[in-house]
Formats: sequence, C-alpha cells, structure tokens
Amino acid sequence: MAKRGGFPGGMPGNMNNLMKQAQKMQKQMEENQKALEEKTFTATAGGGAVEVSISGKKEVTAVKIQEEVVDPDDIEMLEDLIMAAVNEALRKVEEEAASAMSKLTGGMGLGGGFPF
Repeated sequence: MAKRGGFPGGMPGNMNNLMKQAQKMQKQMEENQKALEEKTFTATAGGGAVEVSISGKKEVTAVKIQEEVVDPDDIEMLEDLIMAAVNEALRKVEEEAASAMSKLTGGMGLGGGFPF
C-alpha cells in the first residue's frame, strides 16, 4: 500500500536543485536588467526629422530636431513627431526587456502569469 503524504524518492535533493536554479535565474535576471539599463534606444519620426534617445531605465537622454521641421505655425505637428519618436523608443526598450526575459525563462511563460 502506498504511503500517504510526502514525496517518495528524495524530494529534498530535488528541492535543493530547484532552489539553485531559482537563485541562478534571479542572478541572470539582475544581470540582464543592469545590461538593459546601460543600453540606449533611439527612434525617429517624420523621416528622421525628430530623433529621440531613451535609456534602458526609460529616461529620455536626447532629443534632436531638424531645423526644417520647426514651424511656429504648426507646433502640433512637432509635438506629434516628438511623441511618436518617444513612444517608438519606449517600445524598443520593452521589446528588448521581453526578449531578454523570454531567453532567460526558456519560454516557460513566467511573465504575466504562471502556466500551472
């Protein structure tokens, strides 16, 4: 008759391995986060009329605007170009972060919810 409760077959050893793997994954996540924060992501809008650079910390580090796009009678267009470039650069940061996480988890789906 089978024993009730517990996990036969050496669960403590498996638990130690699981803990080591979790610690290794945590260290890799921290390293990936630091590497991401050190990167710069650049995006343009309006065919290069506006260029925005953002750090991996999601901080705007540079904005370049071509002189010909500065029209005092059309401030809205310039605002839209800046917004588009910033949003594209932020999307690049998010994409890089998601890619790094996917590589780390091996597609286990540990981002937004657990598969079990």
